[in-house]
Amino acid sequence: MIDPELGMNVVDLGLIYKIQVTRNKKQKTKNNDQKTKVNILMTLTTPGCPLAAVFMPMIRQSLGDIPGFDPYNDLKVEITFDPPWHPGLMSERAKAEMGL
Repeated sequence: MIDPELGMNVVDLGLIYKIQVTRNKKQKTKNNDQKTKVNILMTLTTPGCPLAAVFMPMIRQSLGDIPGFDPYNDLKVEITFDPPWHPGLMSERAKAEMGL
């Protein structure tokens, strides 16, 4: 998923702190896929990020093709500012692209 303001993926930007994917072997979907749930702990570059409302639809769209996953019922996204984001969280590739 690309951050629309910075044009870089959110993982390389260091905005994703944790992703937890669980599959329930006992619970199946109507396509006989294992039921999948995704929990994401992430941050934004600033608490007043003007694009905060844009991220949830983008995340849903990015994860929508996972078998057994309903992006409207099986996704939990938690936004935290502890620890606050800083450029040191970026990957080396992202730092190089941004000239840091």
